[in-house]
Parts: sequence; structure tokens; C-alpha cells
Amino acid sequence: MQLTPSESADQGTFEAIFHALDAASRDRIGPAKPRLLAIPIRDDAGVVTGGLWAISLFGWMHVEMLLVPEPLRGQGIGSAMMALAETEARRRGCMGMHVDTFSFQAGSFYEKMGFSQFGVLDDCPPGYSRLFFQKRLVPKCPA
Repeated sequence: MQLTPSESADQGTFEAIFHALDAASRDRIGPAKPRLLAIPIRDDAGVVTGGLWAISLFGWMHVEMLLVPEPLRGQGIGSAMMALAETEARRRGCMGMHVDTFSFQAGSFYEKMGFSQFGVLDDCPPGYSRLFFQKRLVPKCPA
């Protein structure tokens, strides 16, 4: 066995690791079936300039990226995309949504959207923090 760190990977490497991890966990949590949700913002030429990218998996929707281009901010576009994502999460039967952002970005935006902070990773990037938020869409399961 050879362990060699790399900044690139052969085609299929991600899938191989994902499937091995899925197989190792499947008997406890069931199969991993990630589903994409993309809501692109396009300019007049059809070029993607921002949008929302999320994955639903194991009953939660993870908003991985959300960007409203600077000239379009303050017009409710971010709120509209999050509302669409929440509607889709509910349609998919998700129990909640989660997202992370940097301390200099959109923490107050997510709080206005009904998310609560559940974690902080300090100095990520150095001098700032990475903030983790969640929003339950259904009551927590009894223990």
C-alpha cells in the first residue's frame, strides 16, 4: 500500500472513495443518495453569475454555495432562492437545512431566514471564523 498526497486525482477517485464509505455505513444509515438542487442566476447573455447550489442527503439539505452578484443585492433575490430551496427541501421530505458561511459574509442573512448558529470554527480563514447554521423544518425526533 502506498499513501501519496496529491492536489489532483484520477477520474473516478472521488466516486471510489464515496462508494467505499457508503458501503461501510450502509447497514446503519442506509444508502447515500445525494440529490442536487441548482438555482442559477444568469445575466442577459445566459452566463451564470451566481446562484444557489445545494445537496440533499440523509434527510437534510446542505446549501453549499449561495451568491447574489453585487449589483443585484438588496432586491430579495437571496431570500427568494433560499425560500425556493426550503420549499424543495420540504418537498423532498428533509427534516432541516444547514449552511456555513464566513464571519465577514452572510451570518445575519441566515439568521433572518430562520437559521440558528450551531458551531464556529475560529481562524478559518485566519483572522475570521467559519459559522455553521441550521434550520429545522420538522420537529426533532424523540430520543
